[in-house]
Amino acid sequence: MTESKLDIAAELTYVVPEEEAGIQLRTVLRSRLNLSRRLLTRLKTVERAITVNGMERYNDRPLTVRDRLNGGDVVHVRIAEETVDYIEPEPIPVDVVYEDDDILVVNKPAGLVVHPTKGYPNGTLANGVVHYWRVKGEQTRFRPANRLDQETSGLLIVAKHGHAHHQLSDQMRNNEVWKQYEAFVYGVPVPREGTVHAPIDRDKEQPHLRVVTPDGYDSITHYGVVETYDGEAARVSCRLETGRTHQIRVHMQHLGCPLLGDKFYATNELARTPFLQAAVAPLTRHALHASELRFLHPMTGVPLQFTAKLPPELQQLRERLRQGLE
Repeated sequence: MTESKLDIAAELTYVVPEEEAGIQLRTVLRSRLNLSRRLLTRLKTVERAITVNGMERYNDRPLTVRDRLNGGDVVHVRIAEETVDYIEPEPIPVDVVYEDDDILVVNKPAGLVVHPTKGYPNGTLANGVVHYWRVKGEQTRFRPANRLDQETSGLLIVAKHGHAHHQLSDQMRNNEVWKQYEAFVYGVPVPREGTVHAPIDRDKEQPHLRVVTPDGYDSITHYGVVETYDGEAARVSCRLETGRTHQIRVHMQHLGCPLLGDKFYATNELARTPFLQAAVAPLTRHALHASELRFLHPMTGVPLQFTAKLPPELQQLRERLRQGLE
């Protein structure tokens, strides 16, 4: 089968150095170009997806991943885009922070689910992004590289092809992605700066919740108090070293300082003063925002950094809290 240029999501090239003469093509594809096993399996079935020196033959035989290469050989990989139809395009506004041929970075508003689920079959960020791409003429799959809770706002990375997603997943797994959040919490954490290293797992009695438990998954959150409000509340900057579900929300609760507006991990009784009650009352979401991402571009390796300021409802919360100190 022959693919047009428009069908290609990414192209990769590796020139075998002289000191690697004799290396297997499989090693180049898996270890040098970091192709996932799944992608490599798919590429083997596509005409001219993998070539050496522009050919699908090597030493007068059909090319195989077992072939041993010579110094100077040029390995070229063409990754065709995969498309699916199960996410229905919907004209939901998408706040695009950055986009190129490989990734999309968006600023997600609170209240928007990232991906369709049984409870939310449509009306999600995925539906909006797919619509945005279709309007541009791009037949691209929605592949989020990180996840945000429905009520958490902020930065989210979407990979535009499978190889970019694999590269970003590796960075996430190796703790090479800097994920910074801003949170408003009840009380003031003690100490005011530190690390919560407390394992998290599902609550056995309420599986939709997470709890700190000795037999849970390793979970690490670094935090620092940015601003306090009469000892009743604080603005806290949090950096995730791991990425468990509800991690910041659970770790802040573990410190005795759950997030303002958190329907799962906080109660209204925590607002003990009239000024805090007045500040929290208009809040319709939990006060957590993904404010900064740093990572390496999945194709070029260039360091990228993106920031997103607090959304209006959290800026208003901050002002109400500050006014209570006057």
